[in-house]
Amino acid sequence: MVVLDGKETSAKIRQELALKVKELKAQGRKVPHLAAILVGEDGASRTYVNAKVRDCEEVGFGSTLIKLPAETTEAELLKAIGKLNHDEDIDGYIVQLPLPKHIDETKILLAVDPRKDVDGFHPQNVGKMTLNLPTYIPATPQGIVELLRRYEVPTEGKNCVVIGRSNIVGSPMSILLSQHNYPGNCTVTLCHSRTRALRKFVEMQI
Repeated sequence: MVVLDGKETSAKIRQELALKVKELKAQGRKVPHLAAILVGEDGASRTYVNAKVRDCEEVGFGSTLIKLPAETTEAELLKAIGKLNHDEDIDGYIVQLPLPKHIDETKILLAVDPRKDVDGFHPQNVGKMTLNLPTYIPATPQGIVELLRRYEVPTEGKNCVVIGRSNIVGSPMSILLSQHNYPGNCTVTLCHSRTRALRKFVEMQI
């Protein structure tokens, strides 16, 4: 059995990115600059965003963290998004979810410029992913695909069970593994909270 080591792989990727950034600087080219908007004081969200800032510092990316209070209005958040959309120095950004209940997440995600939507949540990027066109892909599915690729895990013709149908992980994962490329070419079964006899699917022999 092959153990896919996510920590070791992420460390290697950060090293590779750091080298690429050094090359960009040596060539006098622009270094990527990522931003994040954090609304409120959700502990898990704060930890996640802070980790992204540290990662940017480690590889040499520019980073900007915009912290807004929990009582920030939807209009105020949209204004902050508009500024990032028009800031030529910002190459990509995320709006950390979940947002306070008084803010419409769908409206916010639609306001993000698809060209800077590094989370891959905008419908335009979701559509491109579905059509197997170059685009931003949600982080967790992209990470899984990268692990499969780097460990050269065979996927063609395999039966793959994806548990969960969220727009962030499950649904995109099922799409990526069914596409006509590698990793992919799987026969995908998407299970969720309404799936009957879940154990039958996860114990299925390949």
